[in-house]
Amino acid sequence: MAMNSPVKNKLRLKDKIKTIPKKPGIYFWLDKEGTILYVGRASRLKDRLSQYLQKNISPRIAEMVAAAYDIRYEETETLLEAVILEAKNIKKYWPKYNIVDRDDRSFIYVVIPKASYAKPIIVRATDLKKFPSSQAKIFGPYQSFHLLQTALRLIRRVFPYSTCTPNSGRACFDYQIGLCPGACIGAISREDYRKNINNIILLLSGEKKRLTNRLKKENPDKIKALRHLQDVSLLSREGDLGEDKVNRIEGYDISHLSGKESYGSMVVFENGEAARSEYRLFKVKDAPAGDDERALSEVLLRRFRHPEWAAPDLIMIDGGSPQVSFISRIFKSNNIKVPLVGISKFSGDKLVFAAKTKKPLRDLADNIKGTLLKVREEAHRFANYGRKRTAKPARTGIKNNFNL
Repeated sequence: MAMNSPVKNKLRLKDKIKTIPKKPGIYFWLDKEGTILYVGRASRLKDRLSQYLQKNISPRIAEMVAAAYDIRYEETETLLEAVILEAKNIKKYWPKYNIVDRDDRSFIYVVIPKASYAKPIIVRATDLKKFPSSQAKIFGPYQSFHLLQTALRLIRRVFPYSTCTPNSGRACFDYQIGLCPGACIGAISREDYRKNINNIILLLSGEKKRLTNRLKKENPDKIKALRHLQDVSLLSREGDLGEDKVNRIEGYDISHLSGKESYGSMVVFENGEAARSEYRLFKVKDAPAGDDERALSEVLLRRFRHPEWAAPDLIMIDGGSPQVSFISRIFKSNNIKVPLVGISKFSGDKLVFAAKTKKPLRDLADNIKGTLLKVREEAHRFANYGRKRTAKPARTGIKNNFNL
C-alpha cells in the first residue's frame, strides 16, 4: 500500500536533515507555498532539526511540522551570531509559529538610545513606546530575557560600554575588570566610545560584512575575538525546540515568630523581573509550629491546587540539601514535575539541586544565579511582610491566599 503524502513528506524532510551540517546557524521551516512558518537557531543545526521529528514535542511544534514542506538554513560562525540573525528574521517575517500562543508583550528588545555615552538596555515590548525610533536604535524581538542578557555580556567583552556615570571621577568596578572603557574617569573620548556603540549596532543589525570591513581598518584583533566569541551559557539556554524553560521563576520562604503565626510567601519573577501582581501570601494552618519544611510543603501543595495560575518553569526555595530533598519527595509523591533549586546561605549561597537533576538545568541555574539570589531575597522580604502585617488588608494589589 502506498504511503500517504504526509508520511512521504516527513521522510523527505528526514533525508534532507541528514545532509545538514552540525554547525551553528539559523533555520527556517516553510510550507508548500514557501511561506516561512518558523525561524529558529541552533548550536548544531543537524541535531536540533532532528529533534523536530521526535515524538515528544510540544503540540505547537507538532502542528508546525505537520504543515511544513521544506527546510532552509544558514550557517554562522558562532551561536551568538545565530541568536542575532534569528531575531532579525523574526522581525522581518513574523512567522506564525514564532508568535502563536504568545502575548506580544512578552517579547524582549534591545534599545540603544541616542546619547553621548549610550548603552544597550533590555526592554519589554510594552515599554517600547518610551523609545521613539527617531531617538533610539531598536533590535528584536528576542524570545528570552536571559538569553539576551547573556548575549550582551558576551558582546561587551569585545566592544566595552559604560553603565556608570560618565566623568564621575571615580573608576567603576566594570572598568577594573575590562568591561567599561572608562567613561567614568574620562579614559575614552566620546568619539572612540561612539565607535564601540556603532560596532554593537552593526553586530545587532546582522551586518557582519560591514562590521568586518570596518574592523579591518580600526582594529583587526577584534575580528578574531568575534569569531571565537562563544559561551556555554548560551548553549545551555537553547532548551528543547526553542522553548524557553525559565520564563517564570517562583520563590518560596517561610517566616514565623518563635514558631507562631507562620506565613509562606510566593514571589514571581518573569523574564528576570519581579512580577508583583503575581505574588501570593499563605497563612500556614496545618504544619507543626516551627517546622519550616512541613510549612513549606503545605504552602507548595496549596499553590498547586490552582491550575488557573500560570505554571512555573523553575521553583526556588530558601534552604539547603535537607529542605530540597524533603520537598523533592513531596513533589514526587504528588506528581508535581517542576524543576527545583535551593539556595543554602550556610554554604555561601550555594545552589542545591535534587538528586538526578540533569546538567543542562544545573548549568542554567548557575548562569542565572544572580536572579535566583534576588528571588530568594524578595521571598524572604515578602514572607516577613506577611508575618508583620495586621489583619487589615494592605493596599498593595497583592493577593492574600490565606484560605486557598
